[in-house]
Amino acid sequence: MKLDDVQRIAHLSMLELNQAEAEAILPQLQAVFSLVEEMQAVDTTGLEPLAHPILFLRDLAQPLRIDEVTESDHRAENMQSAPAQQDGYFLVPRVLE
Repeated sequence: MKLDDVQRIAHLSMLELNQAEAEAILPQLQAVFSLVEEMQAVDTTGLEPLAHPILFLRDLAQPLRIDEVTESDHRAENMQSAPAQQDGYFLVPRVLE
């Protein structure tokens, strides 16, 4: 990667970079592209993709709780204090006409 590439990327990204900014960004972009090349060099033959990285880190990460109902329905109790209701919903005055 060269300074011309940085300027081209900046132009495509609709960024204005002066020469000093482009020179400062060049090593950062080179490091990113170097990391991408390293990752592409890894042989992943026979490995199944993960739906989420936590599946791989299950032993290290906090486990996700089971998605289950833990509270009962209190709609009838909550609706007792409503000044106006219909079909289990609160009725409020119309704001927009």
